[in-house]
Amino acid sequence: MTSPVRVLIADDQALVRSGFAMVLSVEDDIEVVGQASDGAQALDALAATPADIVLMDVQMPLMDGITATKQVVDQDLAKVIILTTFDREDYLFDALAAGASGFLLKNADPEDLVEAVRAVADGHALLAPEVTVRVISRLVQQNGSASGVPTAPPPVREAPGPAAAPSTPAGTAPAAQAVPGARTSPAAGTGSAEATAPGGTEQTWTGSTAAPPAEAAVRALTAREREVLALMAEGLSNNEIADTLFLGESTVKTHVSHILTKTDSRDRVQAVVLAHRAGLAARA
Repeated sequence: MTSPVRVLIADDQALVRSGFAMVLSVEDDIEVVGQASDGAQALDALAATPADIVLMDVQMPLMDGITATKQVVDQDLAKVIILTTFDREDYLFDALAAGASGFLLKNADPEDLVEAVRAVADGHALLAPEVTVRVISRLVQQNGSASGVPTAPPPVREAPGPAAAPSTPAGTAPAAQAVPGARTSPAAGTGSAEATAPGGTEQTWTGSTAAPPAEAAVRALTAREREVLALMAEGLSNNEIADTLFLGESTVKTHVSHILTKTDSRDRVQAVVLAHRAGLAARA
């Protein structure tokens, strides 16, 4: 039998901690192992009782959640999901820079909280739908053009930037592929490839004889996986993707897992940034 995911809840409001504990404790695969009212207490609690995941508030006395998150991650004590009432960009990007694996607002549905814990425990990153598009936009601006042609080679394993992806061997033009939602990305060179935009309109990509890394990574996906990735890039959750494509949510999760593996993406955020760079979705 698989051991349950051990969770520590850090929040300065006792009522909030109790509410989160009640939501999580009814799940057979999740165990709440402790509570803390500030970041310093969270670190002490982890030293006494190891946990897999910390649900971390941002605004707390003595030691705030961002500072505590950095210490938890630097010491490899647990993974951290930030839970905050405030939809502020500085909290979001500071949390990601500190190494948080997830960011949710406290107005999320209980099932979203449970899903976040499970997803992060499985090694994925998870962002609230309300903030996903902002993260994508910021990362695309920082790490390359959204047109599909990076302004510089993407960093390798630099969280939370996009992971490097293999390029098509030089010497031959990239094969034509139907890429749902793709946009034309002209560049110097003689190679070309056709892509299918929404509505069935054929577009031609003209570029060098080797496809850009983002293009090459996307072409390794199946047509269905490209559809799923395009919807991920629009900020849709697994459940929303399932409804849109008339699939089961478990099937969507399988597609997402294959996408992360094939594109060498560390997490969902990296895959979404890659999708924007490859032109699978309109720029946020």
